[in-house]
Amino acid sequence: MESSVLDMFQHIQSTVTFVSGEMVFKEDEPGDTMYIVLEGHVEIRVGEKVLEVAGPGTVIGEMALISLSNRSATAIAQDDCTLVPVDEKQFLSLMLRRPRFALSVMEIMANRLRHMDTILQADSQPARSA
Repeated sequence: MESSVLDMFQHIQSTVTFVSGEMVFKEDEPGDTMYIVLEGHVEIRVGEKVLEVAGPGTVIGEMALISLSNRSATAIAQDDCTLVPVDEKQFLSLMLRRPRFALSVMEIMANRLRHMDTILQADSQPARSA
């Protein structure tokens, strides 16, 4: 699915860049923009726990935009990155013009939820002694 998202945005001129180690957004801060990773990798973390490394074609920050709530995670550029910012107005327009984009975002969110469930289940397992 990431490649179809990347195809939709690869020719967009309005991009933002982040250097390695730079924060894209911070957990618990208000969020009114999501991003599509065009180049580079962005580490998604909650506290000190890395949940995902998002690469080209991946959508990040969508939860805060969709729910109009604070960020649920911190995003940090793992290397130099080029991202496409998408605000609420652009997001709604994209959903109307390209229903496949909306399905892509939903699929990404579902996969993240499944991944988070796996992490939580692993964290709740009792430690095994050797």
